[in-house]
Amino acid sequence: MEKWKTVLTAMILAVAVLAGCGAQEEKESSATQEEQVQEVTVQVQVSKNDGEEMMAEDEITVEKGTTLMEVMEDNYEVEQTEGFINSIEGIAGNQEEKMAWMYTINGEEAMVGANEYEVEDGDEIVFDYQSWE
Repeated sequence: MEKWKTVLTAMILAVAVLAGCGAQEEKESSATQEEQVQEVTVQVQVSKNDGEEMMAEDEITVEKGTTLMEVMEDNYEVEQTEGFINSIEGIAGNQEEKMAWMYTINGEEAMVGANEYEVEDGDEIVFDYQSWE
């Protein structure tokens, strides 16, 4: 009888040790997955008339690989057509007045639609509602 108690105790200890190892592996796996999700932080400004009227100025952190369109749609009221933003916070482009939303990235005029540009860490993005003349 004493022999069975010893064997039973040994089996219980073995199961407990194995369960503990499994939990440790799960924690390590979870930590590795979290490390793989990289984030980038960008500065976004929304203004009118070459910055005369500031509408918003935000620091936004997103996952690496996020497009500028996703950043804008997740943080502002945006309307777009075929990847180009034509309204922000209820202000839409106006052909008669020749006004539209223009944007720059790090001080340079954007050459692609917001749906094509993947934001990078440290980007300074300015959307300005202005005359295109």
